[in-house]
Amino acid sequence: MTFDSWFASSGEYDKLLKKKLLNCLKCNSIKIEKNLMAPNFLKNNSKKIFDKKDFKSTQISKKLSEYKKFIKKNFEYVGENFAYEARSVHYGNSKNKKKGIFGTASNDEIKELREEGIEAEMIPWIEDKNN
Repeated sequence: MTFDSWFASSGEYDKLLKKKLLNCLKCNSIKIEKNLMAPNFLKNNSKKIFDKKDFKSTQISKKLSEYKKFIKKNFEYVGENFAYEARSVHYGNSKNKKKGIFGTASNDEIKELREEGIEAEMIPWIEDKNN
């Protein structure tokens, strides 16, 4: 009878066998022998899978880059004062805010803004590549 098992190394298998800690799951016999095997981590079609993942990742990166360009062009950057500025705009305390705003805020700050009825979203900000 044969069965498959995985060991951290061949030495680990030998150590467990010597201590009689290996047994057959079906018949409970401790007469276990190792067969030769060649691990096959990558199958023939794995390159296609990686290509699909790379393509999807590239598409997502491109879309995020487009959003970033749009935001920079159409919104005013307020830095780390985003939560304060968002409240000012929402409650009408801000002067001459003709454009929307963007900046940095923590998850908690965004949650608090939403609880107050202030529309705020988090967008992954991918840094521009200079290469």
